[in-house]
Amino acid sequence: MRFHSSPNIYTSSVVLKVKNLEQSILFYKTMIGFKIKEKSDDKAVLTADGKSPLVYLEQLHNAEPKKARTAGLYHFALLVPTREDLGMMLKHLLQSGYPIQGASDHNVNEAIYLADPDGNGIEIYRDLSPEKWEWNNNFVKMDTLPLDAEGVLEAGNTKQWDGLPAETILGHIHLHVAELEQTVRFYVEGLGFKVVQKYGEQAYFISTGNYHHHLGLNIWNGIGASKPKENSTGLKYFELKVPSLEVLHQIETKLKEMNVAYQLLDHILYTEDPSGNAIRMTI
Repeated sequence: MRFHSSPNIYTSSVVLKVKNLEQSILFYKTMIGFKIKEKSDDKAVLTADGKSPLVYLEQLHNAEPKKARTAGLYHFALLVPTREDLGMMLKHLLQSGYPIQGASDHNVNEAIYLADPDGNGIEIYRDLSPEKWEWNNNFVKMDTLPLDAEGVLEAGNTKQWDGLPAETILGHIHLHVAELEQTVRFYVEGLGFKVVQKYGEQAYFISTGNYHHHLGLNIWNGIGASKPKENSTGLKYFELKVPSLEVLHQIETKLKEMNVAYQLLDHILYTEDPSGNAIRMTI
């Protein structure tokens, strides 16, 4: 998947704070189809291929539920390789009776939406061939149209669902933010992303390497949405992969120039966007 490899900067994993680890593991194994790579009393590492971590779960003590009108995770998105894979997942979810929150055709991909037991949003999607994406003045054509559910289910009728395909990756992250101007500037000027689409003044979509989006940013929880409490369930941080140590140092220089706080430890850069969403950047 060329958009999620060097020389691009791309999402690779997400760390979620949960209230009940065992309940979350049961959901992510039986509903989503993850494998458990590692597990302790209060942490678990989830993978599709048995090797590469995609989702980290950390159980909170004295956890509080996610509150409305705060910044944080809107959803993380799992990218499966084919329409057949998406069809098998949709069929599995329908048979299970687990609530599906939405299903859409975005012109660049087909997607289904649900949430985990703590309300963390999850998108599972497959990309259309990039040759079918329409670009105009460096903006990719995206929309929210009804999913051709019958066609997707038909594509998935070839075999039984058996968990996530090993090739599944974290395709993108979509965030609630407190405002857009400074936040977009942080990601574009500071981290090196480009704006590739926006929905009015409500949401921006940014990427590297002409992907339709590695990150979504929206103000749907309200302008000025506050940073969640430390003991609130939801996003702890997400990880971005950068292609080289040189690029990491370029980002460090930019953040210095912008007076953005960060830490660089053992070639890992930690920072937060203007809304308090925490980011870990690794090579």
